[in-house]
Amino acid sequence: MKLKHIEKTSLGFFPTPLVELSRLSDFLGGPKIFMKRDDLTGLALGGNKTRKLEYILADALKQGCDTVITAGAAQSNHCRQTAAAAAKLNLECHLLLGGEAPPEAQGNLLLDHIFDSKIHWTGSNRKGEDIARIFAELKAAGKKPYLVPYGGSNKLGAVSFIDAVAELQQQNKGPEFSHIVFASSSGGTHAGLILGKQIYKKTFDLVGINIDKDTNTSLPFDQLIAQLVNSTAKLIGLDYTFSKNQLILNSDYVGDGYGIVGPQENEAIALTAKLEGILLDPVYTGRAMAGLMHLIRSGKISKNDHVLFWHTGGAPSLFAYSDDLAFSQADVC
Repeated sequence: MKLKHIEKTSLGFFPTPLVELSRLSDFLGGPKIFMKRDDLTGLALGGNKTRKLEYILADALKQGCDTVITAGAAQSNHCRQTAAAAAKLNLECHLLLGGEAPPEAQGNLLLDHIFDSKIHWTGSNRKGEDIARIFAELKAAGKKPYLVPYGGSNKLGAVSFIDAVAELQQQNKGPEFSHIVFASSSGGTHAGLILGKQIYKKTFDLVGINIDKDTNTSLPFDQLIAQLVNSTAKLIGLDYTFSKNQLILNSDYVGDGYGIVGPQENEAIALTAKLEGILLDPVYTGRAMAGLMHLIRSGKISKNDHVLFWHTGGAPSLFAYSDDLAFSQADVC
């Protein structure tokens, strides 16, 4: 494999901690639950996108680019980390954010401003539909822009989570995990974990919790992930073909759609905070933890299993969702 020959830059603090959630496990009646804390990657209050940006922005620097452009929702964790990474690497940053400018900036959006990113509001287009136009405008202005894909989910982004599986392997001194549960949104984390599992001959089930009802992509989301797995395998010279039929992508918890907080997210956020002192976010990890809790309560994950929840970050967005968070829904004795 050519993995070691792909350049990356240093943006985060690794390895991120691996911790046991013993109180949450006891509250749910088992199984043992551990958490991989990529909310502590260090860049701009942390998150899993930092891993991806180490590879993606190394490529931007190699190509001599002076500007980066990416897209996301108004409270995008990916955009916040991209803005911070660009500031660190002396790159101008343009963010295309869905929606309209709010009366005041909160959460991730406030941080985007602090990192001096240039924000373009794009209405209903939150997944980069307007990037070609802004890209052309930047080139016409004499800039050398680099496109950071939505969610950092391309081949280079996926490679970073092959590294992450190797990191986890070094940290875990106990039994192998039976399941790894995580929020699956743009596909790069999911694809990289699949390849890491294959390369390091792991047996855990990778359970992606789909957080978005409308993926708004040219391919169905399961096909997009499979395609990314296979193109990344080709990039690193790995003789491996993945089928969407092998994918575990659970869409039972999308609720009313992307970024709409309901009782399940409220309970997951409240329980994890009250029992473990750990913050989840309303859009991604809150929904994924709600999925894990239901899988345990329904018996689909048994009391004898050994489970890892991959915390992908996002806590800054809590401040922008204060009106949607109900603090009385998860009383703990």
